[in-house]
Amino acid sequence: MHHARSRRLARLALPLAAALSLSACGINSIPTKEEGVNAAWGEVENQYQRRADLIPNLVETVRGYAQQEQDVLVGVTEARAKATQVTLNASDLDDPAKLAQFQQAQDGLSSALSRLMVVVEKYPELKSDQNFLALQSQLEGTENRIAIARRDYNESVRSYNVEIRTFPSIVAAKVIYGAEPKEPFKATAVNADQAPQVKF
Repeated sequence: MHHARSRRLARLALPLAAALSLSACGINSIPTKEEGVNAAWGEVENQYQRRADLIPNLVETVRGYAQQEQDVLVGVTEARAKATQVTLNASDLDDPAKLAQFQQAQDGLSSALSRLMVVVEKYPELKSDQNFLALQSQLEGTENRIAIARRDYNESVRSYNVEIRTFPSIVAAKVIYGAEPKEPFKATAVNADQAPQVKF
């Protein structure tokens, strides 16, 4: 009788131990993936800040050649101010409305920069200015870095979202962390998945 009871206990203990060990798999992987998302978001912000930092020099260089284009220059400056006022922290990354607001502000700045580039076409001497050429190159590189940072962020979000939705990690995600899916960047314009071509 004692032997039968031991077997019964062993049969109950084995599945329970297996379930506990499987559910522990997400305990470390969920925070690790979440930190990956946060780090990728930090890089997105870093690249947008780099672009914002280049704009005052770009505007001043263009102003020296195209003072009569004041409306466009003011538009770029205002769009930059709006874009730098909308910020997100890590806790906002699961809020689609906040991410959309951030993206809209950045899209507004991209649009203003596009209008500035159209103006530049009217001034051949500006297009040959060394300061302007250096700024053009830096801006073009930054736009490419933004595209890469957004792609890397979306990949981190995908990996995190898969982790918190699949077994066994879903147990830890729901019970321990209360994890919610993060929001990826979404294309908002035609060819939004490609960096804009900045040509002067």
